[in-house]
Amino acid sequence: MLLTSLPSSFKNRRDALMKKPEESGSAFLFPAAKEVLRNPDVTYPFRQESNFQYLSGFEEPEAWLLLAPGSKGGAYRTILFVRHRDPVMEIWEGERYGTEGALKVFGVDEAYTIDEFSKRFPEFLKGVDRLFYRMNLDESDDREVLGALEKFRRSQGRSGKPLLAISDPNELIAEMRLFKSSEEIELMRRACDITAKTHLALMKEVRPGMNEYEMEAFIDYQFRKQGSPRVGYGSIVAGGKNACCLHYRANNEVLKDGDLILVDAGAEFGYYTSDITRTFPVGKEFSKTQAAIYDLVLKSQLECIAMAKPGATMAAIHRHASEVLVEGALSLGLMKGKVDEIITSGKVKQFYPHGTGHWLGMDVHDIGLYQLNGEPRKLEAGMMFTIEPGFYVQPDDLHAPAEYRGIGVRIEDDVLVTKTGLEVMTAGAPKARAEIEALKS
Repeated sequence: MLLTSLPSSFKNRRDALMKKPEESGSAFLFPAAKEVLRNPDVTYPFRQESNFQYLSGFEEPEAWLLLAPGSKGGAYRTILFVRHRDPVMEIWEGERYGTEGALKVFGVDEAYTIDEFSKRFPEFLKGVDRLFYRMNLDESDDREVLGALEKFRRSQGRSGKPLLAISDPNELIAEMRLFKSSEEIELMRRACDITAKTHLALMKEVRPGMNEYEMEAFIDYQFRKQGSPRVGYGSIVAGGKNACCLHYRANNEVLKDGDLILVDAGAEFGYYTSDITRTFPVGKEFSKTQAAIYDLVLKSQLECIAMAKPGATMAAIHRHASEVLVEGALSLGLMKGKVDEIITSGKVKQFYPHGTGHWLGMDVHDIGLYQLNGEPRKLEAGMMFTIEPGFYVQPDDLHAPAEYRGIGVRIEDDVLVTKTGLEVMTAGAPKARAEIEALKS
């Protein structure tokens, strides 16, 4: 169903981008996502490119968004190039906005059909001294843009000027996307709520003899039932030793009594995603060795959550997670040596090979700088990220006691930095061992 109106937030974001004094005289060009073939005449489900969506709200493929300086120093212009209305194709694939819909609904100043892009784009470059456009996302897009820039250069006569300078807009957009507005926070809150309720339902549903793909299907069903249009990323449903593969994707093995299952899954809502990981027994309870690893990871995570507040850094949080996990590994007899040496040498990666968190938003690994001026970035209100320590004993690790081999545990929550501290947005998914076992009894 086509939209009839759009929230003002999209125009507000464009205004904020174009009002940056250092970007006066610049134009910004963003391509929409393309439909991708799955096999000869079937495409993968379409999902709009995040930066394009963030600035336009336009959800069709084959489109360009151009933000260009106004003529004679006037206000900037927003131009959309879109697919033309096609009665035959609309019978097959659904109604399109066309240029009239683009003007009416999306608050742009001008709209043209996509086949006019190469001709009209150079016309908007007069007075522009730099183009912000991200190269190497799509080869055909790059060719079209470079061809238009060359056409514009030639139109200037023998000026001796080179092609317009091209800069990557991602850092500028990332600074905007990193700080969530109240509207964005509510969308993420809904995504987190849907995901937390699904993880809770899954804990009750899982039992020995089921297959990992059944649980993946259960996740998809619960997400859609609660209003999520899609997963935020491919769900990881890893039983037993499969949990030791960080990005396990096969999801096709039978779940066994006595094993743990690691589920990393997040719903998307309004183009914002959640990202939760829980690890729990396939059967009714944790074994002694599983409980030892689980309690160690949970201790690490809870202490990291307590650290996270304005002024803290993700680097310091990761360091603390590493220290807690190494101390635990030493106490369990899984490692030997001194904590600092194990971390500095990189030996910690034997059991903890990933980071403790990442930015979260429209993309599960959202854009945003982790360092500023060569120093770890300090957390500020409005940032949202994950806290996800883990501990994995590889099944073929002959140096580890046999009872620990093949145990993988990760616990992940989504957190919002507030002015005074932190809000755990995914607290609705149980993680206390006693609470999980009570659900399984």
